[in-house]
Amino acid sequence: MQDADEPVARYDAAGNEIGVAPRGVVYRDGLWHASTGVLVRSGDGERVYLHRRSPDKLIFPGCYDCWAGGVLGPGETPDAAAARELEEELGVRGVAPTPIDRFAYDDGSVRYHVFLYEVRWDGPLRHQPEEVVWGDWVTLPQLREVLENPDRPFTPDGRMAIERWFTRRGGTGE
Repeated sequence: MQDADEPVARYDAAGNEIGVAPRGVVYRDGLWHASTGVLVRSGDGERVYLHRRSPDKLIFPGCYDCWAGGVLGPGETPDAAAARELEEELGVRGVAPTPIDRFAYDDGSVRYHVFLYEVRWDGPLRHQPEEVVWGDWVTLPQLREVLENPDRPFTPDGRMAIERWFTRRGGTGE
Protein backbone atom coordinates (compact mmCIF):
# COMPACT_ATOMS: atom_id res chain seq x y z
CA MET A 1 0.00 0.00 0.00
CA GLN A 2 1.30 3.44 -0.87
CA ASP A 3 1.81 5.91 1.94
CA ALA A 4 -0.74 8.71 1.50
CA ASP A 5 1.31 10.80 3.97
CA GLU A 6 4.54 10.62 1.94
CA PRO A 7 5.79 14.16 1.17
CA VAL A 8 5.56 15.06 -2.52
CA ALA A 9 7.05 18.10 -4.25
CA ARG A 10 4.27 20.50 -5.30
CA TYR A 11 4.63 22.26 -8.63
CA ASP A 12 2.73 25.07 -10.28
CA ALA A 13 1.14 24.79 -13.72
CA ALA A 14 4.26 26.32 -15.30
CA GLY A 15 6.51 23.55 -13.93
CA ASN A 16 8.16 25.29 -10.97
CA GLU A 17 8.55 23.58 -7.60
CA ILE A 18 6.53 25.61 -5.10
CA GLY A 19 6.20 23.52 -1.94
CA VAL A 20 5.34 20.17 -0.41
CA ALA A 21 2.12 18.28 0.27
CA PRO A 22 1.24 14.72 1.32
CA ARG A 23 0.77 12.30 -1.59
CA GLY A 24 -2.85 11.60 -0.63
CA VAL A 25 -3.71 15.32 -0.62
CA VAL A 26 -1.97 15.86 -3.97
CA TYR A 27 -4.05 13.09 -5.56
CA ARG A 28 -7.31 13.92 -3.76
CA ASP A 29 -7.18 17.63 -4.60
CA GLY A 30 -5.68 17.27 -8.08
CA LEU A 31 -2.65 19.40 -7.16
CA TRP A 32 0.15 19.94 -9.66
CA HIS A 33 3.24 17.85 -8.98
CA ALA A 34 5.95 16.11 -11.03
CA SER A 35 6.65 12.51 -11.88
CA THR A 36 9.08 10.48 -13.92
CA GLY A 37 8.54 7.57 -16.29
CA VAL A 38 11.29 5.30 -17.59
CA LEU A 39 10.76 3.11 -20.63
CA VAL A 40 12.87 -0.01 -20.25
CA ARG A 41 13.87 -1.40 -23.65
CA SER A 42 15.93 -4.47 -24.41
CA GLY A 43 19.49 -3.87 -25.56
CA ASP A 44 18.48 -4.38 -29.19
CA GLY A 45 15.49 -2.02 -28.77
CA GLU A 46 13.05 -4.64 -30.06
CA ARG A 47 11.19 -5.21 -26.77
CA VAL A 48 9.87 -3.11 -23.90
CA TYR A 49 9.09 -4.16 -20.36
CA LEU A 50 5.33 -4.16 -19.76
CA HIS A 51 4.01 -4.48 -16.22
CA ARG A 52 0.78 -4.42 -14.26
CA ARG A 53 0.41 -2.05 -11.35
CA SER A 54 -0.55 -3.26 -7.91
CA PRO A 55 -4.26 -3.04 -7.01
CA ASP A 56 -3.15 -0.99 -3.96
CA LYS A 57 -1.80 1.96 -5.99
CA LEU A 58 -3.48 5.27 -5.13
CA ILE A 59 -4.04 6.15 -8.79
CA PHE A 60 -4.66 3.83 -11.76
CA PRO A 61 -4.60 0.66 -9.60
CA GLY A 62 -4.29 -2.66 -11.43
CA CYS A 63 -3.65 -1.05 -14.83
CA TYR A 64 -0.98 -2.04 -17.31
CA ASP A 65 1.91 0.33 -17.96
CA CYS A 66 5.25 0.37 -19.75
CA TRP A 67 6.79 3.20 -17.71
CA ALA A 68 8.56 2.63 -14.39
CA GLY A 69 8.43 5.79 -12.35
CA GLY A 70 6.84 7.90 -9.71
CA VAL A 71 6.50 11.27 -8.05
CA LEU A 72 9.36 13.57 -7.17
CA GLY A 73 10.11 14.16 -3.53
CA PRO A 74 10.82 17.63 -2.14
CA GLY A 75 13.96 19.07 -3.76
CA GLU A 76 14.53 15.93 -5.87
CA THR A 77 15.64 16.36 -9.48
CA PRO A 78 13.84 14.46 -12.25
CA ASP A 79 17.08 12.63 -13.14
CA ALA A 80 17.54 11.44 -9.55
CA ALA A 81 13.87 10.45 -9.23
CA ALA A 82 14.02 8.46 -12.49
CA ALA A 83 17.06 6.48 -11.33
CA ARG A 84 15.55 5.94 -7.87
CA GLU A 85 12.18 4.75 -9.18
CA LEU A 86 13.79 2.45 -11.76
CA GLU A 87 15.79 0.76 -9.02
CA GLU A 88 12.87 0.63 -6.56
CA GLU A 89 10.24 -0.72 -8.98
CA LEU A 90 12.29 -3.02 -11.23
CA GLY A 91 15.67 -3.44 -9.53
CA VAL A 92 17.52 -1.81 -12.44
CA ARG A 93 20.64 0.07 -11.39
CA GLY A 94 23.99 1.05 -12.77
CA VAL A 95 22.53 2.55 -15.96
CA ALA A 96 21.71 6.24 -16.36
CA PRO A 97 18.25 6.95 -17.76
CA THR A 98 18.36 9.15 -20.89
CA PRO A 99 15.81 12.01 -21.00
CA ILE A 100 13.46 11.68 -24.00
CA ASP A 101 10.41 13.91 -23.42
CA ARG A 102 8.63 16.27 -21.05
CA PHE A 103 5.00 17.39 -21.03
CA ALA A 104 2.16 18.38 -18.72
CA TYR A 105 -0.52 15.76 -18.02
CA ASP A 106 -3.91 17.04 -16.87
CA ASP A 107 -7.01 14.85 -17.05
CA GLY A 108 -9.05 17.15 -14.84
CA SER A 109 -8.25 15.33 -11.62
CA VAL A 110 -4.61 14.20 -11.96
CA ARG A 111 -2.21 17.01 -12.86
CA TYR A 112 1.53 16.66 -13.14
CA HIS A 113 4.64 17.46 -15.13
CA VAL A 114 5.90 14.28 -16.80
CA PHE A 115 9.64 13.72 -17.20
CA LEU A 116 10.21 10.75 -19.51
CA TYR A 117 13.36 8.68 -19.84
CA GLU A 118 14.57 5.55 -21.57
CA VAL A 119 17.13 2.87 -20.74
CA ARG A 120 18.40 -0.16 -22.61
CA TRP A 121 18.64 -3.15 -20.29
CA ASP A 122 19.17 -6.88 -20.71
CA GLY A 123 19.95 -7.63 -17.08
CA PRO A 124 17.75 -9.13 -14.40
CA LEU A 125 14.56 -7.44 -13.24
CA ARG A 126 13.12 -7.56 -9.73
CA HIS A 127 9.62 -6.28 -9.02
CA GLN A 128 8.79 -4.27 -5.94
CA PRO A 129 5.65 -6.21 -4.86
CA GLU A 130 3.88 -3.10 -3.54
CA GLU A 131 4.21 -1.48 -6.99
CA VAL A 132 4.26 -4.26 -9.62
CA VAL A 133 2.27 -7.53 -9.59
CA TRP A 134 3.26 -8.86 -13.02
CA GLY A 135 5.69 -7.99 -15.81
CA ASP A 136 7.19 -9.37 -19.00
CA TRP A 137 9.03 -8.32 -22.14
CA VAL A 138 6.85 -7.59 -25.17
CA THR A 139 7.67 -6.59 -28.73
CA LEU A 140 6.58 -3.18 -29.96
CA PRO A 141 3.71 -4.74 -32.01
CA GLN A 142 2.60 -6.66 -28.89
CA LEU A 143 2.62 -3.41 -26.91
CA ARG A 144 0.36 -1.86 -29.55
CA GLU A 145 -2.00 -4.87 -29.17
CA VAL A 146 -2.19 -4.31 -25.41
CA LEU A 147 -2.94 -0.61 -25.96
CA GLU A 148 -5.84 -1.56 -28.26
CA ASN A 149 -7.26 -4.30 -25.99
CA PRO A 150 -10.10 -2.99 -23.74
CA ASP A 151 -9.72 -6.09 -21.53
CA ARG A 152 -6.22 -4.93 -20.58
CA PRO A 153 -6.73 -1.47 -19.04
CA PHE A 154 -3.72 0.78 -19.54
CA THR A 155 -2.87 3.79 -17.39
CA PRO A 156 -4.21 6.88 -19.17
CA ASP A 157 -1.02 8.87 -18.57
CA GLY A 158 1.15 5.93 -19.64
CA ARG A 159 -0.95 5.55 -22.78
CA MET A 160 -0.51 9.23 -23.62
CA ALA A 161 3.25 8.99 -23.05
CA ILE A 162 3.78 5.86 -25.17
CA GLU A 163 1.60 7.23 -27.96
CA ARG A 164 3.77 10.38 -27.97
CA TRP A 165 6.84 8.11 -28.04
CA PHE A 166 5.51 6.13 -31.02
CA THR A 167 4.50 9.34 -32.85
CA ARG A 168 7.91 10.94 -32.37
CA ARG A 169 9.46 7.86 -33.97
CA GLY A 170 7.15 7.79 -36.94
CA GLY A 171 4.94 5.13 -35.35
CA THR A 172 7.67 2.48 -35.35
CA GLY A 173 9.39 2.97 -32.02
CA GLU A 174 12.77 3.25 -33.73
